[in-house]
Amino acid sequence: MRGLRTLLSQAWRWLMVVGVCSLANTPSMATEFAAVTPDHPLVFAHDTGAHPAFRTEWWYATGWLNQPDGKPLGFQITFFRSATGHDPADTGAFAPSQLIIAHAALSDPSLGRLVHDQKIARQGFGLAYAKTDNTEVKLDAWQLVRAADGHYTVTVNAADFTLNLSLTPTQEPLLQGDKGYSRKGPLAAQASYYYSEPQLRVSGKVTRVSHSSDKAGLDTTVTGSAWLDHEWSSTVLSADAAGWDWLGANLSDGSALMAFKVRGRNGGTVWSHAALRETNGRVTVFDAGQVDFTPLRTWRSPRTGTSYPVSETLRTGALTWRLDPLMDDQELDSSQSTGAVYWEGAVAVSRGGKTLGHGYLELTGYAKALKLEK
Repeated sequence: MRGLRTLLSQAWRWLMVVGVCSLANTPSMATEFAAVTPDHPLVFAHDTGAHPAFRTEWWYATGWLNQPDGKPLGFQITFFRSATGHDPADTGAFAPSQLIIAHAALSDPSLGRLVHDQKIARQGFGLAYAKTDNTEVKLDAWQLVRAADGHYTVTVNAADFTLNLSLTPTQEPLLQGDKGYSRKGPLAAQASYYYSEPQLRVSGKVTRVSHSSDKAGLDTTVTGSAWLDHEWSSTVLSADAAGWDWLGANLSDGSALMAFKVRGRNGGTVWSHAALRETNGRVTVFDAGQVDFTPLRTWRSPRTGTSYPVSETLRTGALTWRLDPLMDDQELDSSQSTGAVYWEGAVAVSRGGKTLGHGYLELTGYAKALKLEK
């Protein structure tokens, strides 16, 4: 579900620009998007690649980075693929059948707030694409590529920073939901195919771009850990959904924790789920009443006036985790291009006053309720 509203909002605006049907008119389109079903097994490495028959898809990497001086950074890079439903009979090079969208962000406490950038283009001409059979997504000079040995190369040249990172798996993929079939609502159709790659070992370089003519960019060698989500679907959330809280966390003992709650417009829970994979590989799944996010402290954005529960407790069964932000101001405001305003940032995970790991928390629908209907 991560990034779904951003993707659809941005795709809407791009489709209006190129003059084809909008996503809101999907039922009238000639294209029938593929359906998510519970009986379809995921196959690796084939399913690390793109699935163009499905309406939406994203590869989403987040992580904590350690600088030589011991100070942490957070990073996020997302590539979206969106099938527009454009007439499949139009096979011309300029046909806007697939859109590629990318977002990148850096959480640097020394700057005091999130810095981010974004790109969008129709697929084609070798400039923007999402290849099948193996992860290889590109948008201009931004790339996410999976090598034959499974490690990922991240290349981002954003307006205020660059990322040149290597993400190396240390564990097998974690299939979310029921063997990769991940429900997002009470209807069986409200689901996606979803797997995660937690505990990725990170190495590489971050460069903060200087806009002063007499200063070069500051290169920093970094190490750390990352979490990669890959998700694809042809449906969206029901009209009852207002937004969601989502967490992906790498724990220090090698465990991995994913949890989300889809919040209803009436303040209740539309759907919730969590999974904890321990160091021995055992996965415990938590559903319905076993999962909840409870605000501890809110932060109000000085720019948008939105209040976010940046510090929360997460309950998964008998376990309660505390989530505290690397810094409060990790709001991503892309209202001028996508209509989306949300909070997504690096958080520390603790219990009983002891830090147990680090992850990323996403908070959507707090600025205004989402408008996503099937």
